Amino acid sequence: MAETLFVTTEWLNEHLQDDNLRVVDIRGRVLPATEPPPHYKSHHDEYKESHIPGAVFVDWTTDIVEPGSPSYDIANADRYAALMSHLGIGPQTQVVAYDDANGMFAARMWWTLRYYGHEQVAVLMGGWQQWVAEGRPTTANEPAITPTTFVPQVNHTLRATADDIKGGNQLLDVRSVAEFTGEASRAQRMGHIPCAVNWPRKAMLDEAGQLLPAAELRRYLAELGIADDQDDVIVYCNSGVSASFGLMALEAAGIHNGRVYDGSWKDWANNPDRPIE
Repeated sequence: MAETLFVTTEWLNEHLQDDNLRVVDIRGRVLPATEPPPHYKSHHDEYKESHIPGAVFVDWTTDIVEPGSPSYDIANADRYAALMSHLGIGPQTQVVAYDDANGMFAARMWWTLRYYGHEQVAVLMGGWQQWVAEGRPTTANEPAITPTTFVPQVNHTLRATADDIKGGNQLLDVRSVAEFTGEASRAQRMGHIPCAVNWPRKAMLDEAGQLLPAAELRRYLAELGIADDQDDVIVYCNSGVSASFGLMALEAAGIHNGRVYDGSWKDWANNPDRPIE
């Protein structure tokens, strides 16, 4: 299968028995910033009740996260490789990730795999909701997985840190308008990184909850001052998850020089020495 951002439910249904396919269920949710913490939840219980046949579960709040990271940074290479190996994801495995959050967590799975050098990963269009609505097969049975060897090869071009933000980058904040303007925050301080523009993740979706067509994405990006040939776009949210979706939107729009600020607002705003607006 050629590298692609998305696969359809029809394609996945036809390929469920492929030997080199691994379906990843990464369902979960994020509570509004105005709610008391903890804000981050996984839907492991829902997976145990019903999931796409052959799917394995990844808890986005713990499994692919560096232990103890206050900003939920990506797990270190050894930890990540151990999990992928346990899930049977090797160099030739085609991974398809799905969630129940309009692709937000599936995009995080997509980004983490690509960061560690695995390009054969796609997101299921329409996610769990569309799969169920179409009457596709589901099961409560967990698959028997044969472990393999995942060898991480870090792609440093996909990840940014606070030190990379020096004024010459285009910063794209994909948090809510309320968070961008300082009315709410998941960090100790409110506001946004200076010079950032705001395009909330939910504004990237159509009425059906799917990513807007490429032409519309480019139009919105152009209105924000982000050109097709933009040299360096750093996307951030609160802890890198919605930012992963933002990066996927950039890729879908044909902008391939983006990267995720993994620590995002939680890393930036919790350091009093860093400027905010």
